[in-house]
Amino acid sequence: MLDKNPSPLQSLVAGHWFKLICGASYQDLPTIRNLALAYTIAGADCIDVAADRAVILAAKEGIETAEKIAGFSPNRRPWLMVSLNDGEDPHFRKAVFNPQLCPVDCPRPCEKICPAYAIDGGGVIEQRCYGCGRCLPVCPPQIIETRSRVCQPAEIIPLIIEMGVDAIEIHTQVGHGEEFARLWQAIAPLTKNLKILAISCQDHEYIIDYLHYLRETISPLSCPLIWQTDGRPMSGDIGKGTTHPAINMAKKVLSSNLAGFVQLAGGTNDHTVTKLQQLGLRKKIAGIAYGSYARSLILPILEHLDQLNLENDPQAYQEALKAASMVVAQLKA
Repeated sequence: MLDKNPSPLQSLVAGHWFKLICGASYQDLPTIRNLALAYTIAGADCIDVAADRAVILAAKEGIETAEKIAGFSPNRRPWLMVSLNDGEDPHFRKAVFNPQLCPVDCPRPCEKICPAYAIDGGGVIEQRCYGCGRCLPVCPPQIIETRSRVCQPAEIIPLIIEMGVDAIEIHTQVGHGEEFARLWQAIAPLTKNLKILAISCQDHEYIIDYLHYLRETISPLSCPLIWQTDGRPMSGDIGKGTTHPAINMAKKVLSSNLAGFVQLAGGTNDHTVTKLQQLGLRKKIAGIAYGSYARSLILPILEHLDQLNLENDPQAYQEALKAASMVVAQLKA
C-alpha cells in the first residue's frame, strides 16, 4: 500500500504532509519506538522527536521495523526530525515535585489529568513527562513545578550529524530575535545536509514582522522551509476547539506571502481537516502535525501490551494500526 504513496517531499508539495510529534522532551523509549512503528506503517511523512541519542535510536528502530513489516521502499521512509529551542519554551520542560510533600488524603488529581501516564505514587516519571503543564493548576497544595532546558548547539550538532537526522525544527517566539540568530549561526552549516527546516512559533500581535525577520536571518536557505503555526501547544486531545488557534495563525501566515510551506500544529485533532475544509483553506495548507491527539489514541493500547514490541502482540498491533491509520487517512484522503 505505502509503495503507491508519494515521498515525504511530494506529500508536502501536494498538501497532505502528515507529521507525528512524539514530543520535544518526551523520552519514553518503548513508547516512542512503537509510536514510530504504527504511524510509519499508517503513512506518516515525518516523525518529530527530542534531540536525544536514545530517543533517536528508538524512533529509528520503529521506522526500520515498519519498513520490514510493510515492505515499502526507502524513498517512502518518513523523515526523522529533531526539535531545538532558542530559549524558554513549554515544549522543553518537565514537571517535578516531591511526593513526600503530598498530603495523605490528597485525591491526586495530577494523576488523573496527566495524558502521558507520567505521575504515580513516586512522583513524576521523568521520561514520560512532555511538559503539557496540566498538572500544575490542579495540584491542591501547589507543589508541582517545572524545569526547563535550552538546547546547547555544541552538544546537539555532533549528535545530528552522527545520527543522520533528516530535519530540524526550531522553536522560537516573538522577542527571541537575538537568541534565534545565535542558534542559527551555529546550526546553519548543517542545513545543506537537511531535507527540511521547520520553524515553529506561537501567535502574537507582531508575529508576521517576526517571521519576516527570521526569513531574512536564515537566507539564503539550502533546503525547503516549513512555517509551523503552533496554535495551542500540547492540547489536541482536550477537545475540538483547540484546533482554532493554529488555523487562525495559519491564515495570518498565508496572507503574509512568506516563502515556505505552512503547516499546522498545537491543538490539532480530528476536527482540524474538517474545519480547514469549511473555511476553504484545505488546499492552501501543506500539512498538519499531530502530537498529543495522535499519541492519545495509541497510548492506552501500549499501556496494556503483553509484549514490549507492539508487533509481537497481534491484537494490540491491529488496534494501534487502525487508530493511527484513521488519523493519517483524514489528511491523505
